[in-house]
Amino acid sequence: MRLQFSPEEEAFRQEVRAFVRERLPADIQRKVELGLRLEHRDYVTWFRILESRGWLTPGWPVEHGGPGWSHVQRYIFDEETLLGGAPRIIASGIQMLGPVLIAFGTEAQKRKYLPDIRQSNTWWAQGFSEPGAGSDLAAVRTTAVLEPDGKHFVVNGHKVWTSYAQWCSMMFALVRTDPQAAKPQEGISFLLIDMKSPGLTVRPIRMLEGGTDLNECFLDNVRVPVENLVGELHKGWSCGKYLLGHERTGIAGIGSCKQQLARARRLAAQQGLGRDAVMQGRLAQFEAELMALEFTALRLLSAHQQSRIPAVEASLLKVRGTELRQAIFEALVDIAGPDAVPFSLRAQELEHLEEAATDPALAALAANCLDSRKLTIYGGTNEVQRNLIARAALDSF
Repeated sequence: MRLQFSPEEEAFRQEVRAFVRERLPADIQRKVELGLRLEHRDYVTWFRILESRGWLTPGWPVEHGGPGWSHVQRYIFDEETLLGGAPRIIASGIQMLGPVLIAFGTEAQKRKYLPDIRQSNTWWAQGFSEPGAGSDLAAVRTTAVLEPDGKHFVVNGHKVWTSYAQWCSMMFALVRTDPQAAKPQEGISFLLIDMKSPGLTVRPIRMLEGGTDLNECFLDNVRVPVENLVGELHKGWSCGKYLLGHERTGIAGIGSCKQQLARARRLAAQQGLGRDAVMQGRLAQFEAELMALEFTALRLLSAHQQSRIPAVEASLLKVRGTELRQAIFEALVDIAGPDAVPFSLRAQELEHLEEAATDPALAALAANCLDSRKLTIYGGTNEVQRNLIARAALDSF
């Protein structure tokens, strides 16, 4: 096959590039360029700009507010927005819950929740991982017991690593509704939970770089209306698997890799390493590996691709993409040298950037590198993903 974009796809690329250049607020672009902390209002501002063009939910069908793009257009959109300095789309409602509701939800659930997701009025937390049930989600122990009147579930348990729960008003969660099921996967259901429900407590987890984007959620006799069940009772595993396919593909982050590699090249020139053979060879190696990852993704997007192991395509992209991003962040710190080591929480905010002890371009490098360590855990640890890939490859022979 020929890995070449059509004239129509290249025209679309120029359209997206122009849109980002004209509509992305300068302060948000500056934060992304320097790796500074983005706040909830920054994401909402950009997401609503995208929605005004009908571009916020590229993976949704037209009848639910999607733009009707091909897989290649979605790929181009992701690449061009990130290269233009825009924030990546992180909202779990857009990338994860939306597709699940469209595939498994009732018409009432779609009418109630999908419009608010598109307008960024409602942000959703992902209540999957638990202590002892991270990569092995079939081991979830959070329980949901149906009350005798059949109108509410009573949920008890503990969720952990819940991204951006402090910004969210709703949670979608995997809960155990049949502890006696023959197989663990057969006794799990998919529930939508109001974060303001009595008995639900959010506790932030302080990360290596000082941020609190991850949280613990404790559920103590939380009552959830039965109409918040997505799909069939005890059949939530199908929803969870469907969702994780979307999550792992996005975590590959090819556009983010390109964004950070461009940042590394700018920083190398600024630090006097523009002609350093060792550093330039290292960056060239990243570029070659990124090109291989990109071609793999494009082959999988091709209508002519006949994959022998389609179930693990997302895992393949997730493993390689996250490790490559981590390597680039490590290179950024090496380029800056000792100047990258000191950092302060306040100096990672645009309004306090002048408090940084070093050049603004160096202020957040150490924090970014530390934060990138979590990438190999998101969406299922890379070690577990390798097991899935190996098992699928062996079964295909």
